[in-house]
Amino acid sequence: MGKSGKTSNESKAKYNAKTYDRIGVSVPKGRKAVIQAIADQQGLSINAYINSLIRAAISKEESMNTNE
Repeated sequence: MGKSGKTSNESKAKYNAKTYDRIGVSVPKGRKAVIQAIADQQGLSINAYINSLIRAAISKEESMNTNE
């Protein structure tokens, strides 16, 4: 790969570091395949699927807090 590929990857890495927080998730052996299958059924990547679950949980929590 030429220099432009490396520069492009460096640019993407810099953008991602500035734009996103990273969280590593460990799951029991075999669970990743289950998560992948569910994500695939919904037409999502594992990352998008997990983010959708997090958004739903946060939304639920926020609505419970505003109803107190």
